[in-house]
Amino acid sequence: MMAEHVPQSNGHPRPGTERLGAPARKRGLNFIFYLISSVIAVMMFLPFYWSVLTSFKPDNEMFSMPIKWITTNITFEHYYNAFTTVPFGLYFWNSFVLATAGVLLNLFFGSLSGYAFAKLDFKMNQPFFRILLVSMMVPGIVTMIPSVYVLRHIPFVGGNDLFGSGGHGLMNSFWGIILPGASGTFAVFFMRQFFLTLPKDMMEMARIEGCGEFKIFWRIYLPLTKPALATLGIFTFQAGWNSFLWPMIVLNDPAKATIQMGLQAFSYNYQTDYGPMMAGALVAILPILVLFLMLQRYFIQGIAFSGIKG
Repeated sequence: MMAEHVPQSNGHPRPGTERLGAPARKRGLNFIFYLISSVIAVMMFLPFYWSVLTSFKPDNEMFSMPIKWITTNITFEHYYNAFTTVPFGLYFWNSFVLATAGVLLNLFFGSLSGYAFAKLDFKMNQPFFRILLVSMMVPGIVTMIPSVYVLRHIPFVGGNDLFGSGGHGLMNSFWGIILPGASGTFAVFFMRQFFLTLPKDMMEMARIEGCGEFKIFWRIYLPLTKPALATLGIFTFQAGWNSFLWPMIVLNDPAKATIQMGLQAFSYNYQTDYGPMMAGALVAILPILVLFLMLQRYFIQGIAFSGIKG
């Protein structure tokens, strides 16, 4: 009888062993990744869940120990108090007007300037754009005092004379909030990056047909930037809606207060009325949430395409 031939191992894994082990390692790494991601997601979601729960809890359960993560004593009293303690509806409207005006002006002037930087060849194009990039690195708090001085001393506005004296200028007015941010540097940069992804062929053909530059911008290129406009609109609306410090400096009339200023009314005498504050905060995030849900398709496209070319 002939002895069977047994292959000798040379210290290397047998063929096929690596292929069998790779899927197992990949599944293990995926499990660890999703486990860590789930833990982080839960940790990020808990504060929001606590806010929602607090807005519906009665006062005696709000800080009970141990924490009741599920309550059966649901009350809408905090929402009622939020709208009756202060004119929350008026604050809501003021914030909506300011945020909407900021969005419209930023979309128009930001896209117009971005188009000029991306498609028009003028002498100081690159130097001006570099100055724009540098200005984005300057913290907003640094420019607040000069901005207040300019708003207060604008000639012939708010009782001022030719030299900007004698009145209050644009202070304590909605225009004092809207105009300084009418064309933000981020809006110009963001739209410029998107316009760079669009071909110049359409511009050359339109010029041959006799179209002016503004008509080329308005009728040909701007309709192609819906994803970028939607993305910029969400960012601008969120920034304007959540703005607190600048409206607090400019506005001193209670009838012109914003919703973020109104939330401060629930903190007084070193105490905080958390129920109405949480209720007001949840109402305050609804416009941003609705806007994002309406424009999320364009938002994802705008993030994907912007910044491809530099």
